[in-house]
Amino acid sequence: MSKPVVDSNLCTACGICVDECPTSAYDLGDVAVLARPDDCTECGICVDSCPNEAISMD
Repeated sequence: MSKPVVDSNLCTACGICVDECPTSAYDLGDVAVLARPDDCTECGICVDSCPNEAISMD
């Protein structure tokens, strides 16, 4: 699998992915950012939890 990618055009910075990420790999600013990619376990919780489908596995 691969790391999640945030589409900044779709992200509304709701923070759900930040809250749901079990490894705290995301930070939130104007959009969600995978700030600590080495901590990401590629579990897909962020993809499944995003209400705007702004995160995909690339």
